[in-house]
Amino acid sequence: MKNLLIQSALLLIVSQSFAQQMKDGDVPVAVRQAFSQKFPKAKEVKWSKESNTEYEAEFKGESANQSSNFDSSGKWLITETEISTKSLPTAVQATLKREFSGYKIEESELAQTPDRGTFYELELELEKGQEAIVAQIDANGKTLKTEKSKESGEKKD
Repeated sequence: MKNLLIQSALLLIVSQSFAQQMKDGDVPVAVRQAFSQKFPKAKEVKWSKESNTEYEAEFKGESANQSSNFDSSGKWLITETEISTKSLPTAVQATLKREFSGYKIEESELAQTPDRGTFYELELELEKGQEAIVAQIDANGKTLKTEKSKESGEKKD
């Protein structure tokens, strides 16, 4: 029983820490080429591996910090751009007041995907250090998805 608990804990730690920093040369050529074509002016690019088939580049875009994910063949999956809470559309702000009353916005991003288009992704927290949620809301204020934050309970830099 003790060994099973230890194995389970190790598996959990390994799976949660899969996102590993990578050197440029360790990222597949197709991924680097697709990234360079999509973001030719990107600066300070840092790569990490999100899963066996997904790579993430965190970088300084033309006007904000961004991250973008690609699969191992170079297919673009998502781009997230940090935005200020003040720049959220009125409809999104109304949804936050109506559906997420009491939550504080910890992080706000404009997300773009090839299949779902553009939406806002917000990390919301009731109180500092407590469980957080991520809400995805479209520009018209429709809540698309909510889930527990993967970083819930972790200290932020």
